Amino acid sequence: MTRSTPFVHRNLPRLLLQARETVMAHTRPRLRDHGLSDQQWRVLRVLGEHAEETGGIETGRVAREAFLLGPSLTGVLARMERDGLIHRARCAQDARRTVVRATEAGLAKVQALSHTIEAHYAWMEQQLGKEHLNALYNLLDGVIALESTVMDSPTDPAIQKE
Repeated sequence: MTRSTPFVHRNLPRLLLQARETVMAHTRPRLRDHGLSDQQWRVLRVLGEHAEETGGIETGRVAREAFLLGPSLTGVLARMERDGLIHRARCAQDARRTVVRATEAGLAKVQALSHTIEAHYAWMEQQLGKEHLNALYNLLDGVIALESTVMDSPTDPAIQKE
């Protein structure tokens, strides 16, 4: 007996994961060539984007921007520090907090990988067209903003009260 499901819409979380994995399939081999895991790359990318902040970035901010849970970040940072990619220190303003910054070796990996990653994005832009790629970025930003407001709301808008 065949049952139809009550779903009308496509599985957006699965599509987003599939898109991520498809894009990462191009990036992941380059990360491995540099001895990096996906998580280590996300941390280095965040630190590279904030390299001008010479005092370092608070680890909570790194966790949020790299989408890593605190316990996972702790292990990732320990391995990265061991490998000479990052430096951790106590925050100058609040000794209870830890800040992290990329070392020269870490920033060199960011620089080297940025060329490969940007080349892949340029290829995607050529294949999809600049307008479509920008539309994709805008749609994703819109979904993030929309869902962020829902998460901050005390009630779920999908549950309608009569």
